Amino acid sequence: MATALFTHWSCLEHETGPGHPENPGRLSAVLRALDAERFQYLDRRQAPRATLDQIERVHTPDLVTRLQASIPITGIVSLDGDTVLSPGSFEAALHAAGAVCAAVDAVMAGEVRNAFCAIRPPGHHAEPGQSMGFCLFNNVGIGAEHARFAHGLRRVAIVDFDVHHGNGSQTLAEHDPDLFYGSTHEWPLYPGTGALGDRGDYGTVVNVLLRAGSTGAEFRAGMTSRLLPALDAFAPELIFISAGFDAHRADPLADLALVEDDFAWATAEIAAIADRHCRGRLVSSLEGGYDPAALASCVAAHVGTLMEV
Repeated sequence: MATALFTHWSCLEHETGPGHPENPGRLSAVLRALDAERFQYLDRRQAPRATLDQIERVHTPDLVTRLQASIPITGIVSLDGDTVLSPGSFEAALHAAGAVCAAVDAVMAGEVRNAFCAIRPPGHHAEPGQSMGFCLFNNVGIGAEHARFAHGLRRVAIVDFDVHHGNGSQTLAEHDPDLFYGSTHEWPLYPGTGALGDRGDYGTVVNVLLRAGSTGAEFRAGMTSRLLPALDAFAPELIFISAGFDAHRADPLADLALVEDDFAWATAEIAAIADRHCRGRLVSSLEGGYDPAALASCVAAHVGTLMEV
């Protein structure tokens, strides 16, 4: 079966200002890479808006109201030192979350085997009541709750290989026996969460910590020894990937030294577990990656692997 690509033009309209690392050029680079001939068989789909019901299964109504009220008519306003809003931001955030929900629907309907959501703003730092770390809504978290509410799934997993820990996603899993969250991330690094000893109330949280300078060898060892066995034992019915590529050696915001083959390897390993437990059902969503050329080549490796599994 095919791999679907979900995106929407509005995700390019979330402006973050001069010099901001999370800018529209990131997504433009990704989409150019996915226009290459090798991706001609991607099932390309426009992402719908997420509904407020979908968003509010994860986020408080107060957060949604505050975000919408904070959107400027012109220019840019800051929510914190990292996270900003422009006139197009709320629409972009709705379509980013909507892409993941629509990808879940397509995968669960058997229309495609797996899906990649080329979206921004990213999501894994967004807490239920707080946007932060470039993230407005927790796109993957919203997708996970949509999978359970709309499709009757029980056990859902999120694997996050962004270089930064997804504090918002871990928050969702910490008190939920049926939501697995596994992360590989540089330590110490923003946002300062994701300690090795974090397990959650039900043992559904696994963090793999990587020191500055770690290469693909350390990344693969941590995945193989801790994260992947825990994911396999959890036996999910659907797997999400928070696909951040800022652990690449060229990324300006971190100090790991992964390369494209490392991300392709991780994708194949996660997909193999999806084959065992989920009939191959897997939804991946773009998170970080701030060197446009490296991001584009990493996404190409990731999506190319999704098309091959």
